[in-house]
Amino acid sequence: MSINLPAYQQVQATLQPYGARLVAVSKIKPVADIQALYNAGQRAFGENYVQELVQKQPELPADVEWHFIGHLQSNKVKYIAPFVSMIHAVDSFKLLQEISNQAAKNNRTIDCLLQMHIAEEETKFGLDAAELEALLQQWQQQALPNIRITGLMGMATNTDNEAQILKEFQRLKALHTRIKEHYFPDQDYFRELSIGMSGDYLLALQAGSTLVRIGSLLFGARG
Repeated sequence: MSINLPAYQQVQATLQPYGARLVAVSKIKPVADIQALYNAGQRAFGENYVQELVQKQPELPADVEWHFIGHLQSNKVKYIAPFVSMIHAVDSFKLLQEISNQAAKNNRTIDCLLQMHIAEEETKFGLDAAELEALLQQWQQQALPNIRITGLMGMATNTDNEAQILKEFQRLKALHTRIKEHYFPDQDYFRELSIGMSGDYLLALQAGSTLVRIGSLLFGARG
């Protein structure tokens, strides 16, 4: 077992004044480590790979709140639809439709975050502002009763330039505010801003993050 309990407690103490929540990124971590963090009080865990998540889920307590945080292919939604709490990286209307369809088959409503491309790197997935508007306009015209769009998600550029990271996070926060006013003015559930990981979560909190995705601070080295 390799979890860093002091680091976990420090992160939780840091998040508390901001009202933000921790998603412990448990990809490629053994069930025993997840159970140990669960025993310390953590409930929300983030996974990147469908097959791995499907294997872990039955081995852990039923009240674990599973967040799928990786890139999700439409043909794999059916495997996690029975139990996933939130899907963080939705980047197309087609994927949103499939999540709603699979949620309906399981008599569930699944919370979804729309992934925005805010970093300089070309490799990261996500929508730009125009693509986001187009997706939301499509969503307004076609009812998807078994999903809830609860916010936005993004990843900053992988750089040591903290000013740049903060600027990218703040830009996404401003977009979140605008989208809330235009499309979700009366929906309290549209409140999530999933930004910040182990190296930049303090900057993300300054920018208004409500969900931070932290793995390496909490768990030992990958392997």
